[in-house]
Amino acid sequence: MAAKYSTYGYRQTGLRGTGPRQFYVYGNAVRQTEPVPERMPRPQQEEPKRASRQVVKNRNRAMSISPAYAVFLAVAAVCAVLICVLYLNLQADVRSRSEHVTAMQEQLADLTEANDTAYNAAADSVNLETVRQKAMNEMGMVYASEGTVVEYDSPAGEYVKQYNDIPESGVLAKSSSISE
Repeated sequence: MAAKYSTYGYRQTGLRGTGPRQFYVYGNAVRQTEPVPERMPRPQQEEPKRASRQVVKNRNRAMSISPAYAVFLAVAAVCAVLICVLYLNLQADVRSRSEHVTAMQEQLADLTEANDTAYNAAADSVNLETVRQKAMNEMGMVYASEGTVVEYDSPAGEYVKQYNDIPESGVLAKSSSISE
């Protein structure tokens, strides 16, 4: 019998041989061989039991869809599609209104800026000394003095139109229900 080892003590690689013991082991731990699993016996197929006519009839009826159920499913599907379309329509309205509000806010900002600019330009262009000179010299206006201011009681509200001179007593009209 020939030796399995060469003269240097190395094991042959098993490339030439086909026997179960001729393989090369890498590393220093030898693998344990795994046992071959035993075959499981196949169970004998039994003939299926025949179902009665009533059972077959019940199964077929359960698998079929009744016309009422089909109509219900169709109506439910149409309602679901309609709700989805309405939802998408509302989303589009919200988006368009949001864009419109944004555009109006930008327009408001532009108008406010233009208004502020015009107001500041008007305020800067008015010289109050020139207005005072024109009022006093050309229109004959004078500053109010102590004797020219007359105080009076307004019977109806905050606003008074003067059609005649104010009486010395300061009372414009008296009601008959008011007693002094």
